[in-house]
Amino acid sequence: MKQEIHFVTGKGGVGKSAVAAALALKLSQTGQRVLLVELGDQSFFRDFFDLPNVSFQPMQMRPNLSLALWSGDTCLREYATYLIKVESLSKLFFDNAVMRAFINVAPGLPELAIMGKITSGPRKHGPPLPFDCVVVDAFATGHFKALLEAPKGMAQAVQFGPMGEQSRSIDRCIRDSELCKYHIVTLPEELPLKEAIELRNDLKSEFSIDAELILNKMLEIPVSDEKIVQAESDPNLRDFALYLQHHSTRQKEMLSIAKKETDRLQTVPLFFETDPWKIVSSIAGRLA
Repeated sequence: MKQEIHFVTGKGGVGKSAVAAALALKLSQTGQRVLLVELGDQSFFRDFFDLPNVSFQPMQMRPNLSLALWSGDTCLREYATYLIKVESLSKLFFDNAVMRAFINVAPGLPELAIMGKITSGPRKHGPPLPFDCVVVDAFATGHFKALLEAPKGMAQAVQFGPMGEQSRSIDRCIRDSELCKYHIVTLPEELPLKEAIELRNDLKSEFSIDAELILNKMLEIPVSDEKIVQAESDPNLRDFALYLQHHSTRQKEMLSIAKKETDRLQTVPLFFETDPWKIVSSIAGRLA
C-alpha cells in the first residue's frame, strides 16, 4: 500500500490545526500508522496537548499516532546528511557562511525541502518514513500556495541534474490524487469562506487539485426556526432569539454558497469543550 498524504490548510483562526489533529486521530483509529506533521519553527501542539517537546524526529502521542515538527532548515539538514552520509561533514556544509547565505536567499528552497520530505515516502527518496499516512498541518492559505508552487518553480529554474529531477518528481507527486488529498478548513463566515473558495479554485486551475472544503465550528441550534421566532415575543428571550435567528440565517447562507462551489464538503460543529483531546476526538467523530 502506498503512503497517503493529507494536506490541511485554511485561513488563520479557523481551527485548521485542530481539524488536522482530528483527521490524523481518525485515520490512526483505523489501524493505520499515522504521522501528524507541523510545519515551521514553533509547535502549536506542544502547548495545545501539553507535551514536553516536539521535534523533527517523530514522537508517539497515541497508539498509531505520532507527531513531528518540520522546518525548511531541518529538512535540508536531514537531506544533506542522507546524501553526504557523514553527519559531521553535513554540519560543516551548513555552517559554511557562503552556503548559509545561499540557502537564505535561494527562492523557494526551504519550501522545496519541506515538500521533498513530505513526499519522500511515495517517491522512495531520502530516509525511510515508516508510516501509512502523513497528515500535514500546513501553512495558512497564502503561504500554502507558495509551498505547492516551489517544486515547479525550482524545476523551471534548474532543468537539468538531480535538483531538477527531484523537483519534477515532487511536483508530480503533489498532483497525484491517489497519493495526496487536500482539505481546506474554513468557517461559516464571509471572509474565511471567500478565501477558502479562492484557494480551492487556484488549486484546481493551477494544479488540477480537487480540494475538499471543511466548514468548521458550525453552531448546531437544537430548536426550529419557528420556535426561535416565537421566542422573540418573550422579553427575556428576545435578544438571544434575535442572535440565534441572525446566526442561523448567516450559516445557511454560507453553507449554500459552499454547496454551490463543490459537493466535496463537510461540516463540523462547534464543540463546547476545553479539554484538547476531547475537542479533537469530537471533531474526529464527525469527519467522514
